[in-house]
Order: sequence, then C-alpha cells, then structure tokens
Amino acid sequence: MKTAVVHDWLTGMRGGEKVLEAILPLLPDPTIFTLFHVPGSVSRQIESHPIRASALNRLPFARRHYRHYLPLFPRAVESFDLTGFDLVVSSSHCVAKGAIAPSGVPHLSYCHTPVRYAWDQFDVYFPRGETRLWRAKRALIDRLRAWDAATANRPTRYLANSSAVADRIRRHYAREAAVVHPPVDVEFFHGSDTARGDFLLAVGSLVPYKRYELAIDAARRLGRPLVLVGRGPEGRRLRALASSSVKIVSDVGPEALRELYRTCHAFVQPGEEDFGISLVEALACGAPVAAFGRGGALDTVREEVNGFLHAEQTAEALAAAVDRIGRTRFDYTAVRATAAPFAVDRFVREFRRAISEVMDQTTPNEREPLR
Repeated sequence: MKTAVVHDWLTGMRGGEKVLEAILPLLPDPTIFTLFHVPGSVSRQIESHPIRASALNRLPFARRHYRHYLPLFPRAVESFDLTGFDLVVSSSHCVAKGAIAPSGVPHLSYCHTPVRYAWDQFDVYFPRGETRLWRAKRALIDRLRAWDAATANRPTRYLANSSAVADRIRRHYAREAAVVHPPVDVEFFHGSDTARGDFLLAVGSLVPYKRYELAIDAARRLGRPLVLVGRGPEGRRLRALASSSVKIVSDVGPEALRELYRTCHAFVQPGEEDFGISLVEALACGAPVAAFGRGGALDTVREEVNGFLHAEQTAEALAAAVDRIGRTRFDYTAVRATAAPFAVDRFVREFRRAISEVMDQTTPNEREPLR
C-alpha cells in the first residue's frame, strides 16, 4: 500500500506541521505532496519522507512570499498526480482538501480549518482602508471561497481538530466531521520546581488573526513584561508596537520553550485559535491561561480550573482575565490534568480508527494492517 499525503506548504514548524509529523508514522509508505517546500524548515521526521512540491515552488521569491501566489493555489493542488496511491490523506488549512484522489481511492481530510481568509476572517487579513487593491483582493478571495465550497465533497471523510472547526465544516461545507484533537507531547511538557515569574507568554505564528497586538497592549496596561515566541509576516508591525518590556523571539528550542511555559505568570491567547497546541503545552507545564472565549479554547480552557476566558476581543478584556489569574490560586496538578486528554497516544488511537473506517467504507477488500 502507498499513501499520498497532501499538506498545504512546508515552510516552518507550526501547529499543522506538528500534526503532520504525528500522522506520517501511522500511514503505509507515505509520500508528501505540497505547494511549497523550503528544505530544512520542518522537522527531520517530516523531511525523511519523499516530498513532491508543486510547480509554484519554482516561482520567484516563493520561499518567503508564497502567500502572494494565492490565486494559483487551487489549480496547483489539483495538478498533483496521485495515480498509483491506495489512500489519500490531506492535512488542510487552505487548499489541500481539494486534491483529486483517483477514482475509488479513499480520501481522509484532517481539517485544521476551512480557509480562514475566505470564510471568516477576510477583514482581519485585509482591513478595508489599509489594504492596497482591496477590491481586487476581495474578488480573488470570493473566487477562492467558491472553489472551496465546490470541492467540499472531494474528501471521503473529514476530521476536525476542534469542536469549533467541526462547526465551520458543517456551515461552510455542509459536511459532518468527527473531532480528533491534535496530539500534544504532555510527557515532554511538564512542570518543575522553578518559581513562576511575572511575565506573560504568547506562542504562535505572527499572522493577523492571532491578534498579538492585543497581548502587547494588555501587557502595557498591566505593567508586566511580555515574551512573544514566533515568526511571520506580522513581525515587523508587532515590533514597531512593542515597548522595551516586550521581547519577540523566533528561534527557541523545545527545552527553552518548556522553561518559558514553566516560569511565565500566565499564557495568553488573544486570537480565536482553531485548536491551540501551544495553549495545551502551557497547561501541561502548569501555566494558567487567559484566552479569547471562541474557537478551540472552548475545548481546552476550564474557568477557574486552568484559567479564564474573555468574551470581548480587546486588550482591556484580556488584561482583566490576566488580573483574575493573579487573584486565583491554581493547583498545578489540576491544571496539568486538563492537558492529559490531548496526549499523543489518544491521537494515535483515534486517527488509526478513522483510517480503518474510511478504508472499510470505500474498499471492502482485505488490505495490509496499518502500522
């Protein structure tokens, strides 16, 4: 058996790539198909598999400015020749779910979210009055949304990474999706006897929907330092907003990141996350969290047990949630226990079951056992 694994792009290790890394060992003989591949930008586990990049990867400036080629993404993902593969698995937050599986070959799509800027967050990515050629971009995104809806039936079955994403799949694609939360390495991420400091911590890609400017403003209001770990197109803008008490860092190894989780006053998540792997890593290290009360946080944050949710997406509301954390005594064991349901072994069981079910659904013949 051979598996075609379609992933939007391989340009850095973010949440989607962590999920991809966990998926690959569960599949028979996987080959990765992706729009863009920057060698060395993802883990050795991912790079150890055959990787076939689309023709877009050879275009000028594709390594750093691949998002500028967005109008070409649908045709590029449809161009992948998946002939000869017995199973297609897509890991999709943009167009990967639109890959065309050969006739009779099952396609399981792990959906991190339907395309954010096409369905829910166009105005966040392209604010009117601040975006050049706004009307042209609006027209292009409308075309992408129409294609996304028209190809919603290509996967045989969907998995969603959170209850919120399952709801988006239902609304935008008119499809049902089982929730299989991403894997979190709760064995590696655990607490220590180190005393907690006074700084706030945020971790993630520096992209518009994360709303890290709210974290910067909230830290200023509270008079607390902020450490922001990540890289992305918003980096320059956020550095311009930051004061001397805000530290933005991009190259942080796993051990150093774990130490930040262990010693921060609180982990803050000001944007609506699809799931929020970093938030659960922080919980596994015993850090209480303050998060915007929408999206994946509704699956992970338990009020007064491991943190607080804020209903309004403002710096003032985030600061108020952090203030509540400072006035609450959290039990480390109870906080860490809320991360346990998202362990890797749970993901492995649920994903293997989904693969077996989708293959039985489409191909009744006896096949090799999955690894």
